[in-house]
Amino acid sequence: MTLTTRVLLGLIAGTLLGLAIAGSTTPLAGSTLHLLAVVGGIFVDLIRMTAMPLVAALVVSSIGATTASGLGRTGVRSTALAVTLLVVASAGSMLVALPVLRSVPTDPAALVAPSTTAPVAASQPPPLSQWVRDLVPQNVAKAAADGAMLPVIVFSVLFGLAGARITPLRRDAVLRVVEGVAEAMQQLVSWILQLAPIGVFALAVPLTSRLGLAAAGAVATYVALVVALTVLAIALLYPLGMVAGRMSARAFASYCAPAQALAFASRSSLATLPAMVQAAERAGLAPAASRVVLPLAVSIFHYGTAVAQTVGVLFLARLSGVTFGPAELASVVFAVVLASSAVPGVPGGSIVAIVPVLTAAGLPLDGIGLLLAVDTVPDMFRTIANVTGALTLTAATRSERPQP
Repeated sequence: MTLTTRVLLGLIAGTLLGLAIAGSTTPLAGSTLHLLAVVGGIFVDLIRMTAMPLVAALVVSSIGATTASGLGRTGVRSTALAVTLLVVASAGSMLVALPVLRSVPTDPAALVAPSTTAPVAASQPPPLSQWVRDLVPQNVAKAAADGAMLPVIVFSVLFGLAGARITPLRRDAVLRVVEGVAEAMQQLVSWILQLAPIGVFALAVPLTSRLGLAAAGAVATYVALVVALTVLAIALLYPLGMVAGRMSARAFASYCAPAQALAFASRSSLATLPAMVQAAERAGLAPAASRVVLPLAVSIFHYGTAVAQTVGVLFLARLSGVTFGPAELASVVFAVVLASSAVPGVPGGSIVAIVPVLTAAGLPLDGIGLLLAVDTVPDMFRTIANVTGALTLTAATRSERPQP
């Protein structure tokens, strides 16, 4: 039985048990809810435990290795295009999702119990100048201890850029250590996700007992919204790929189709890499595209993740009764752009990578189990978007002039 099946069974079982004890005031029901709240809290804390070192290590290793490879003008252009696409995907999804989610009737107190370690309502937002200044940590260790993810990510980006500039011998030594930490943390995440059926069950019981079947409508809206926005984001890549890659609509569709089919079936961008390399070679792209830009794009450019994380944060904010101001919305976009490059290569990795975005937005992490439980269908479309984004980014190198 696959992990996805076990997670869904955990969600179903938790929902049924929650409905069975909803409204009960017996000591047994109270003890059950208390015990499951502890188990669910431990599962969330395990995910939170891995988030800081995982994201920091992945960001440092990705940026350090990418910058050290000396991609030249092609790399600079690809990076600029990737960042632009991520900002557009996140900000565009936000503009559509905000009014849609406001129309979902919810009881914030019933859906997601507030966390004691995160604010549940956006009070007076800080001025823009203070928000920008807070991005630079005075003490990165203190920022990490306080759970301030954005300053730690900013430090990780700067550290990765600086590490790429030191002598090759020392740079390689540093990158080997950081990559080792990243791999170890990904292994730890994969172990924790094996506990997802138990964690989802434990989180679903108290949620359903408080809200009942009304939760199904909100969750269905979230899934439909993520899928619709992801499909729209994929469609918007086609004209860009056609123009940048100088391909006809039919040629670009044929260029993307084999990898997209594999992405839908496997839900793994890395598993589609051989098909993507073949597509780039058949399209006559430069060797730098298929051998350098494409593998890097698959590893760190997660276009679909930017859409899914943005909608996920806004959905959990709606459930928690949080209203974002301009500064908080800017924090979400900024965190999504950075955190999307630090998605671990394990099933459900995108949900784990949403932790720094939730932390930056000041949201409780209790809703992660809910997102993980219903992630199967969104993940299929998200992987297609990630693959299509990588192929589009690679096709854009066709317009590069040959390097002297």
